[in-house]
Amino acid sequence: MTSVGLEARQIAADVRQGRRTPREVVAEHLAHIERHEPRIGAFQLVRADRALSEADELAGRADIASLPLAGVPVGIKDLVEVAGEPMRYGSTATSEEPRDTDGIHVQRLRAAGAIVVGLTTLPELAVFGATTSRFGTTRNPWNLDYTTAGSSGGSAASVAAGMVPIALGSDGLGSIRLPSAAAGIVGLKPGRGVVPQTFAGSWFGMSQFGPMGRTVGDIALMLDVLADDPGRYADVAPPTTPIRAAVSTAVPLRPGSISRKWKQAATDAAEILRGAGHIVADASPRYPASLPLSVLARWSQGTLECAESEGIDLDELEPRIRTIARLGERWRARRPVASDAADSWHDTLDAFLREHHLLLTPTMARRPLRAEPWHERSFVANLVGNAPRYPMTGPFNLADVPAASVPMGRDRAGVPVAVQVVGRRGHEADVLAVAALLERERPGDRIAPGFAPS
Repeated sequence: MTSVGLEARQIAADVRQGRRTPREVVAEHLAHIERHEPRIGAFQLVRADRALSEADELAGRADIASLPLAGVPVGIKDLVEVAGEPMRYGSTATSEEPRDTDGIHVQRLRAAGAIVVGLTTLPELAVFGATTSRFGTTRNPWNLDYTTAGSSGGSAASVAAGMVPIALGSDGLGSIRLPSAAAGIVGLKPGRGVVPQTFAGSWFGMSQFGPMGRTVGDIALMLDVLADDPGRYADVAPPTTPIRAAVSTAVPLRPGSISRKWKQAATDAAEILRGAGHIVADASPRYPASLPLSVLARWSQGTLECAESEGIDLDELEPRIRTIARLGERWRARRPVASDAADSWHDTLDAFLREHHLLLTPTMARRPLRAEPWHERSFVANLVGNAPRYPMTGPFNLADVPAASVPMGRDRAGVPVAVQVVGRRGHEADVLAVAALLERERPGDRIAPGFAPS
């Protein structure tokens, strides 16, 4: 039986106990990638030869029987250093020179026994919610007419297509949760300080690295490997004592509406919690009017700082990215980012979450963008396309609290829908526990039709 489609935990257990070899696992996943990657475009680069060589090296490690991710293939979003490979940030304006060392996230994954099989795609500088760039377009395995949102769209697509069981993403305005929702997988944005944040595109603390996978157990294990304080997350289970939660379908960042199927994802999740004996109220936090400007200030100036850190000539960027970077220049000259608005919003949300503990919302307001060349279109066209679809996630980056996306079914086009679970700062374990409850009560396919292993 092939290892493709198995959970990361099962693969690691098989390798630790000698039922599979790392080479067998990696070779099976590479064959699956070779078969399906042309349809999806999930990878910027596939490390076939090096991954097999690293699998052989892993097999010789004396500690292989104790490694939590022994032999598990993983995809790395292409804004993290992988030794011997270029890091392109989704941009043709970046250097093609290989990086000398692994980033800390890759170091920790390798130390746990994972094998990096490739670098996954993202929009240029991880800015917009459709994974298209001059390198190409990443398509949604559930319906190839759509994207897997962004910016961790390649990571999401690779997991949903069975190419890897887990992948690393980063999330500045929803860039883990949105692709996870669009691809029917599970993704978690931790709060600040849980997983190292080392790259210049942190958008003044809004962006965090986190795990993406097909099951809550897998992302909990991956978070445990990535975290500065391991040992707190891997043994995830549904909550055993009553919790208080709020459910909201209010749109926080702009006037607009949420489609019926996405509202239903949140209300269905609320009913699951009620049925399990938890207390759920219809309630929304008070979203401040300053939220959109606070987010835009960090987004634009953070994009500029990312380009500057990589030595990118702004004129070489895609038009939509160049526009937001130039906006960041003007904004920085007049009013550099301050933390006051973010701190005030966090205090407001913190008071709300002390009362309710958790907040359930739709992860998205409607189906993701179609798989079209959004990188060739203007900043305004992209903003108009993104804003009504993805208003639900960004506020919780600004507030710096953990949030996860959990699949809750599919719409009439076959595209997944999902609920967002938001928790208090420092309570990632609570978010994972509720995600585990939802997963238990709403199981479903996590590999898209047509991509299941044969």
